[in-house]
Amino acid sequence: MTEQEIRRYLRQMKEEDSQRAFQGFYSLCYDRLFRIACFYVKREEWAQEIVLDVFMRLWEQRARLPEVNNIEDYCFILTRNAALNYLEKENRHAALSTDQLPEADGQAESPESVLISEELFARYVKALDRLPERCREVFIRVREEKKSYAQVAEELGISVKTVDAQLQNALSRLKEALLTE
Repeated sequence: MTEQEIRRYLRQMKEEDSQRAFQGFYSLCYDRLFRIACFYVKREEWAQEIVLDVFMRLWEQRARLPEVNNIEDYCFILTRNAALNYLEKENRHAALSTDQLPEADGQAESPESVLISEELFARYVKALDRLPERCREVFIRVREEKKSYAQVAEELGISVKTVDAQLQNALSRLKEALLTE
C-alpha cells in the first residue's frame, strides 16, 4: 500500500464521490484491516463484519479523510476500536452462567504489556504491507494460513525452492523492519 495511491483515492473519493476510487482504496487496505481485526477478535466472520463496518464509516467520512495526516494509523485505530467495541458487545450479549465463567489465573496482562503488544502488532502489519507482493503472498500462506511449502508452490505455480526463498526473504525483511522502527 503506497501513500501516494491512497492519497489519490482519498482525493477522488472526496472531490468526485467516486465509488471506483473507494473500491481501489478498499482493495489496497482490506487485507491489512482484516488482519488487524482478526488479531483482536480471533474469528474471521467477526473480523469481516468489523472491517466492512470500518469501510462504511470511512466512506461516510470521505470528505475529511484527505486531511488526516497518517491514514494508515487512522485506519488501524478505527479497526482496533471497532474490534474492541464488537468484543464488548458480544460479551454483553453472552449470558454466561457462573459455571461457565473462566477461572481467574492471576495472570492478567498489564496495560503496558497490552500496549506494547498492540504497537508491535501494528508495526508487523505495516512491515508486512511493505513486502513485495509475491513475498507477502508466500509469507501469509505459509505462516498465517499454515499451508505447506508444497501447497503454496502448487497454488502459485512456483517451485518449492522458490517458496522457501521467498519466505526467507520475507522473514529477513520483516525482522529488519521490526528492529529498525
